[in-house]
Amino acid sequence: MANITHPNIFQQQNKWHISGDVLIDNSNVILLKSESLSMGDGFVVDFSEVTKVDTAALSLMMEWQRRAFKASAKVSFANLPVNLSRLVALYGVSEFVPLSET
Repeated sequence: MANITHPNIFQQQNKWHISGDVLIDNSNVILLKSESLSMGDGFVVDFSEVTKVDTAALSLMMEWQRRAFKASAKVSFANLPVNLSRLVALYGVSEFVPLSET
């Protein structure tokens, strides 16, 4: 089995930083940790330190959007890995994935 870099998520101001691999086998770790993070009026999810992704990363993005909508907050996503950008396009959800400049 290939080496997996354990995922992590932490908050710095209004930005959530994700690192490691975001795969179906470990995405629940990130989901559970994200429940304690603040959304405020809006937040950015930064993927710049993510190493590997699969469709679980896309599912997380949709779940955070659902939570943000429910909390009347805005979410955007920054620094998507190439493979995640390809999944967004492949599944035809580009219009539902707000991208951030930061």
